Amino acid sequence: MQTAAVNATTAPELQVPGRDELVARAAGLRAQLWEDAAESDRARRLTEGSIAALTGAGLMRLMTPRRLGGYEADIRTLLEVAGEVGRGCGSSAWVTGVLNAGNFVASLFPREVQDEVWSLNPDARTALVLGMPARGVEHVDGGVKITGEWGYVSGSLHADWVGVLVAVPTDSGEAVVHFALMRADEVAIKDTWHFAGMRGTGSNTVMATGVFVPERRLLPYAPLLNGETDGLVDPANRYRNSLVGLFSIGLLGSLIGGATAAFDFVREAAPNRPAAGSKFPNQAESPTLQLDLAEAASKIETAKLLAAKIADTADEAAYAGEFADVLTRAAARQNSTRVAQLCREAVDLLMTAYGSSAFSEANPLQRIWRDVNVGSRHAGFGMGIPAQLYGRALVGKDPRDISLLV
Repeated sequence: MQTAAVNATTAPELQVPGRDELVARAAGLRAQLWEDAAESDRARRLTEGSIAALTGAGLMRLMTPRRLGGYEADIRTLLEVAGEVGRGCGSSAWVTGVLNAGNFVASLFPREVQDEVWSLNPDARTALVLGMPARGVEHVDGGVKITGEWGYVSGSLHADWVGVLVAVPTDSGEAVVHFALMRADEVAIKDTWHFAGMRGTGSNTVMATGVFVPERRLLPYAPLLNGETDGLVDPANRYRNSLVGLFSIGLLGSLIGGATAAFDFVREAAPNRPAAGSKFPNQAESPTLQLDLAEAASKIETAKLLAAKIADTADEAAYAGEFADVLTRAAARQNSTRVAQLCREAVDLLMTAYGSSAFSEANPLQRIWRDVNVGSRHAGFGMGIPAQLYGRALVGKDPRDISLLV
């Protein structure tokens, strides 16, 4: 275990839990999250019990600065925590990943801003969206006023702060994209998240109307993407992680957890389910079911290994005080897409192996199927863009000519 720094204003010295402890805490919540998942799905937001459990276990502090009571965990820890949470509830894991990624970005702001976010509440949560930047930005004394809308803001219903992209005009007329950090009570939420899966994420639309954002709560976007954080933040190695890699890892943990939960459910049910249309005494005795389980297990294991490689590569660079080159980053984005695809394929296979009753509304498998199918089609994984980025990097060209999200 490592010892946390003391918050100079409020926090006593405390022990920072290691990865094994945090993953164990997440695993300990699985039964409650599984029990609450149906209600979160129905209500299109996480239950208060689920949020309280995740927060009480410290799982919203993974990326919070240690001096303010956080853990400054590495990306591999975020992956494994989200994976365990996802075995209980995919939406809970997705929100856990996004809110921790949001806290990571908030931790890159000046210390004065960090103190605003966490000095009174080390469990404060930051929702983050990497959508198109709003252009309704007006310079005023001491900062800017922002008007705009941002869709698909996962975790916005449970956030204390919201980080969005805005295009800040310059004297030359050119707009420079910044992260803008706003208090949750300064914005409104439009109820737009009516989706087939990941319903509990409450990924609604956030709206700002003339919200004043002081200069200190604006952070240039491009340096974060390019790893140029020196001079922007405290000189800690972990802040050299790729923002895009960090963001995708939190999402992948949810998908891996969901696929693992589906696998466990089908395997455990097999000895007590009939092998329809055959003389086998149960599904467990059917070679077809055995083959399906073997194939699904292989896909899930491959997904876990690839995701771990993405996380470890980012962490190794961070610990070395380096930033991965564009080829490595493009490969990570392509591998993230492959992880999402493998999870979706595994769950689809397990649904067929279980039988048509998997699609009964009373069966939790159908919720997992919906969650993984929707989550795996997140824009970060889809539309063939990751493959184009990787292919371009492989022939020595700059993938950022296609997308900055590398």
